[in-house]
Amino acid sequence: MRHEDRWIESKYVLRRGRLRASRDAAEVGIGSRLITDRIASLYDQHLPHCARGRLIDLGCGKVPLYGAYRRLVDDVTCVDWPQSVRTSAHLDLQADLSQPLPYADASFDTIILSDVLEHVPTPDALWSEMARLLAPGGYVLLNTPFLYGVHEAPHDYGRYTEYALRRFALQAGLEVRLLLPVGGSLHVLADLLAKHLAHLPAVGGALASAVQGVVALLDLSRFGQRVSTRTATRFPLGYFMAAQRPLAAGAALAAVG
Repeated sequence: MRHEDRWIESKYVLRRGRLRASRDAAEVGIGSRLITDRIASLYDQHLPHCARGRLIDLGCGKVPLYGAYRRLVDDVTCVDWPQSVRTSAHLDLQADLSQPLPYADASFDTIILSDVLEHVPTPDALWSEMARLLAPGGYVLLNTPFLYGVHEAPHDYGRYTEYALRRFALQAGLEVRLLLPVGGSLHVLADLLAKHLAHLPAVGGALASAVQGVVALLDLSRFGQRVSTRTATRFPLGYFMAAQRPLAAGAALAAVG
């Protein structure tokens, strides 16, 4: 990662040892705080179990998760498209993620793909490339939206169900270790309403924050948790996924022995 000493927090921030969405509207729009907070909590929970060794952050932008994974890994490589709207001083490589990357097989132990899959026009090709780049036992950690508005147009190409995500991984030879819906119907409604309210003059920001705050409080209640559990499968705001490249047969036997 270039210019590591110049890295600053952007989309995600660490506060009291927990990862959360930035409250800077220039980094996270007011209408996107709810989903970003939920995604942050999932990375906070699962990065320590999956991130290690040599990490590559694909579609890295400003490398917003760097503060969460830097203590867990030995080396970080940052890759993004030349046309990315999130210009970064930390890029090691500018590359089209739908094309092969100039790294050897099994070069990385961890791949981060955060809010990127929907911007890749040929996702099967990217999955094959990630499987090639992963060392045996290595993980892909990703999140992607589902019931969510078009963003970064015109480079917004798809929304994928959990079944499509499983297919991508299995077709590439990866094993799905974790696949979770992000939010449920209340979160979808709050996200849509907040994004519309945020454009109202004067009071829009406050109203958008209030709507998301109510749902965040409901998440702490039994009622809110029950609604989320019952609706998340059919009405997810997005998905969080961990997929692993299997160990080689010999290594797996040695680990068992």
